[in-house]
Amino acid sequence: MLLSLIIIKFACFLHKKNISIKMTGDKFKLLAGPCVIESEENVLMLASALKDIASKHDVDFYFKASWDKANRTKATNYRGPGMEEGLRILKKAKDEVGVKIVTDIHEPSQAEPVAEVADIIQIPAFLCRQTDLLKAAAETGKTINIKKAQFSSPEEMGNVVSKMEYFGCKDFMLCERGNCFGYNNLVVDMTGLVRLSRLGYPVLFDATHSVQISGGGLDRGNSGKSEFVPYLAKAAVATGVLSGLFMEVHNDPESALCDGSCMLSLDKVEHLLAQLMRIREIVVE
Repeated sequence: MLLSLIIIKFACFLHKKNISIKMTGDKFKLLAGPCVIESEENVLMLASALKDIASKHDVDFYFKASWDKANRTKATNYRGPGMEEGLRILKKAKDEVGVKIVTDIHEPSQAEPVAEVADIIQIPAFLCRQTDLLKAAAETGKTINIKKAQFSSPEEMGNVVSKMEYFGCKDFMLCERGNCFGYNNLVVDMTGLVRLSRLGYPVLFDATHSVQISGGGLDRGNSGKSEFVPYLAKAAVATGVLSGLFMEVHNDPESALCDGSCMLSLDKVEHLLAQLMRIREIVVE
């Protein structure tokens, strides 16, 4: 609580000093859902539950789930149901639950079929410099969420911005997800969110991948420290520059087939979102 109050006061100080940061007048966005599609039933349940929570707090909700996790640590790790089955399940959630969809692409050829279902196409952090992938995403006409690479500074993302503008796309967001700090560790520099916002496009914060210990699980693959998700989320919102938040959520993280140690438990989402909206109300002019 004390940390959150300090950060809120600091954010208010920035506004009083007229430090240039980008604010958005649009509804706060919440991109949330499981790391990967595990089953149709699980997707429909989570989409419905998260939609209900988001509606209570008047946020612009997008259900997130990946149909393929192409960068799993081991070849034997679960990757998802594949594009055809995955898009079928996501479309069912869109049609029956009434949610908007955000999901990833990994290759240029995937952009067009994914755009038939997704409202936001996401570019994974490892791939944010892949010119052909950015071009294919831009050409769909969809909103694009571009994860900032763990190895890139906020200023280096200016090159990604230039590529998107060159391809005629200005409907995209930049998503912070932490930076490499030595081996198997990420840190989040909150000033980086402010610096990222100065590139002139909406900024999101990925509160769950930012606690990831990439490869740190050794025989289990990716590991993480999900207990720190609420602290980072509150600190990020308190900067006053966010247009939204990305969080991976699962009803039973311990049994999740991918990134369970990073995901926020569904039963903790509503309380955290209520806190985040109170913080945002303070810092947004």
